[in-house]
Amino acid sequence: MRIKALSFLHVQLPLCLFALAGCGGPSAKDESPNGAPQAGILSLSPGWNTIEPGGETTCSRGDPFKYFVRPGTVNRLVVEFRGGGACWNATTCSVAGSLFQETVTDEPAVVSQQGATGIYDHENPDNPFRDWHHVYIPYCTGDIHWGDNVATYGEGSQAVTIRHKGAVNVRAALGWVYENVPAPEKVFVTGCSAGAYGSIMWSAHVREHYKGASVIQFGDSGAGIITESFFRDSLPSWKPEGVYPTWIPGFEPAELARLSSLYEVIGAHYPDMRLSQYNTVLDDDQIFFFKAMGGGGDQAWSDAMKASIAGIEASTANFSSFLAPGSAHCILWRPEFYTVESGGTRLVRWLDDLVNGAQPPSVACDGC
Repeated sequence: MRIKALSFLHVQLPLCLFALAGCGGPSAKDESPNGAPQAGILSLSPGWNTIEPGGETTCSRGDPFKYFVRPGTVNRLVVEFRGGGACWNATTCSVAGSLFQETVTDEPAVVSQQGATGIYDHENPDNPFRDWHHVYIPYCTGDIHWGDNVATYGEGSQAVTIRHKGAVNVRAALGWVYENVPAPEKVFVTGCSAGAYGSIMWSAHVREHYKGASVIQFGDSGAGIITESFFRDSLPSWKPEGVYPTWIPGFEPAELARLSSLYEVIGAHYPDMRLSQYNTVLDDDQIFFFKAMGGGGDQAWSDAMKASIAGIEASTANFSSFLAPGSAHCILWRPEFYTVESGGTRLVRWLDDLVNGAQPPSVACDGC
């Protein structure tokens, strides 16, 4: 495993906070003023650090996988799953590079492509997560962070091999997290698009490991509206079985044809968790993939999305949703993270309540 410090987005804090050599302060194993043991994450350089786990981790074409860690100043942790598209047959996997990023760049995509906006703006006093540790898990396998398979699609010269190893990559990242952030007070598990599916599935694993932590999940623009044919014929190509929370009584893999069942089962088993979703009423990207799976048009997706949310709300007391107007896909990284509102409620305030106050009620835009 290799760790490299990146030279950008450094927070302006005394280096001694991170127990670096020569500070004369507490080591990473010493206790903090409140008695909680200091985590190994505090020995990293300020700003974003690149971790190259090696081993069996990989991207879709065999390129190396890496993830990024930014130490904070409070004993709270963001675990974020990068978004992107997916591929599941010869048609989609032949153009995999246009659907999701097949390699991990040398710096977090949130910096190189999207800038320090949204949740990554650590200077914004409105950011509920500005002081938290942040682990950013990239996505380069086309399997919504669930897969553990090497699949070949097509034949002859048209054949393409995809390493659907998202679950392997996540396990490596979480293994590091568990060792280096041993007892966080709170954990915010999130991600947009494909990362939203990673967030709900892996939130159960995070909660099972951190039995003393408050775990909050926020799925950004991943409502899970799929077709029966996709679930039956395509999802198996990823071999996601190894990531299923099979220790939860009542979990039935066949029920994953409705992603809502995953929210319902996890929410019932861990009533102290807070689960949530954010969607726009006519999300362009989610509609695109629904159509690619053989689904209907814009309104069919929107109606199914709203029905799915209503079903989770009816069965899961610890679930809340935020339905916004428009067709934009993902909000976490956008400047609008701080301004978007629905039903008179700003998302950033709603999220602050979700992680720091009483669980907020679901909200929806007027006319949605």
